[in-house]
Amino acid sequence: EGMRHLHEPVFSVQYHPEAAPGPHDSRYVFNHFKKLILSA
Repeated sequence: EGMRHLHEPVFSVQYHPEAAPGPHDSRYVFNHFKKLILSA
């Protein structure tokens, strides 16, 4: 479950993305987070 603001650099997920189902299935969440941090 998650949400993303369409006009601001804000997003949220409500689960443990690193926990399941596999180590690469949530890579997009971490990549997006990394991109936001590096752009700050």
